Amino acid sequence: MSATVKPLFDLTLTEEQTMMRETVRRFVSAEMRPISRKSDEAAAPPDGFYDRCNALGFTMVPIAEAHGGMGAARSPVSNVLIAEDLAYGDMSLALGALSSLSVVNALTDFGSAAQQAKHLPSFASESFRPAAIALLEPTLRFDPLKPQLKAQKRGNEYVLRGEKTMVPFGDSAETLLVIANEEGAGPQAFIVEKGQAGVKAERESYMGLRPLTLARVTFDDAVVPASAKLGDGEKAFDLRRLVDLARIGVSALAVGVCQAVLDYTKDYCKERVAFGEPIAQRQAVAFMIADIAIELDAMRLLVYRAAARAEQGMDFKREAYLARTQCAEMGMKIGTDGVQLLGGHGFIREHMVELWYRNLRAISVLEGLFVV
Repeated sequence: MSATVKPLFDLTLTEEQTMMRETVRRFVSAEMRPISRKSDEAAAPPDGFYDRCNALGFTMVPIAEAHGGMGAARSPVSNVLIAEDLAYGDMSLALGALSSLSVVNALTDFGSAAQQAKHLPSFASESFRPAAIALLEPTLRFDPLKPQLKAQKRGNEYVLRGEKTMVPFGDSAETLLVIANEEGAGPQAFIVEKGQAGVKAERESYMGLRPLTLARVTFDDAVVPASAKLGDGEKAFDLRRLVDLARIGVSALAVGVCQAVLDYTKDYCKERVAFGEPIAQRQAVAFMIADIAIELDAMRLLVYRAAARAEQGMDFKREAYLARTQCAEMGMKIGTDGVQLLGGHGFIREHMVELWYRNLRAISVLEGLFVV
């Protein structure tokens, strides 16, 4: 009798993941694709969009039942699938919808029991609660592992001084998770709530990600209690892990947008007729589309591998770096090739490819926006 051999490499989704993807994809088709262009033009999502997105429930999944959530195990793989599918609809709106989940995941990983009990129940409500991780800084040669924003301990308090940039919902977030350098202790995270004295936010505008409210946040002697330090002496904060999980998240977003580029350009080139035949029959065009598909598969596999290793408790630093490097480089190339394949139509706003191109340019600079 031969023994059953378990496959060494299996990308089969669980039943729950399959159902989740079907739900998210229906939402993307009905709620995101139709509003993507209008949201970009208005530089804001329609009223109530994030509440409708929140109704999908993915923010509640990792929250313990005691705090009003579903109490499911943390799953970087499932989060990657959600990010990929949402980004297929619109990367800006996806980042906005996932920003709060990023904070929930960080609180789950590094927050003390008291911090989780205080903050997580508010994310388990039906209404969307804007929150974000503030990591990026407006400094030359910014290193995400060496934040320049300072946290000085003063008795039972911490004083925060410095700036963060490209912070989602920076001017309206109920909760910000601010990464700062504490003298003698290294990088730490601090929970800063809305209305905190000494915090000023100014909205910024960029080439892409227009519907996502990004702000520069200044901390001018902002005083927070010692209990605001993530972990609060109970757990150790690991910035390296947070950065690597966020790089996987951003890479998953790139995969979703690049899939949208591939699907659109492939159909366009089959329908676009020049000199009596579809341009897809031209070898140069066909090869370019094939190259996009090849690079996209490589991006997806790198992202899935990094997420799978993170979920299994294995070291994933190398895999997260490779995924981020590939997705940043190839994402920009795929966006550029998508515009090129449309010829003159790639330059006009009638087609979505130029919007996807602008958003893909952001992949190489984003840090800490979505922790899977």
